[in-house]
Amino acid sequence: MSFEEVDKGTYVVLAPEGKFNLVAAPALKSRIDDLVAGGQARLVVDLHGIDFIDSSGLGALIGGLKAARQKGGDLRIAAAGAQVLAVLKLTNLDRILAPYDSVEEARHDW
Repeated sequence: MSFEEVDKGTYVVLAPEGKFNLVAAPALKSRIDDLVAGGQARLVVDLHGIDFIDSSGLGALIGGLKAARQKGGDLRIAAAGAQVLAVLKLTNLDRILAPYDSVEEARHDW
């Protein structure tokens, strides 16, 4: 998996592409951990380029959310496609990781 990273000053946008699965999840989770450890705890993961997510991808997002919140920040997801939204709803994780329609909406109150 590749992902684009854009530092917006008060928050960072990570935009992964492809499949967010057992193979790809560790790289994004590691980057989230590095950002949080470096003091950047406001993160938006733009999922518009993800066409598939599994439990490993969900685990990476939940782990990143926990790390960010422990440092006083937050991790928000934006622009998720139909498959990602279906998995979030099926697992009830849409209650914890509320999906936003866009990056701008996700970071609105920062």
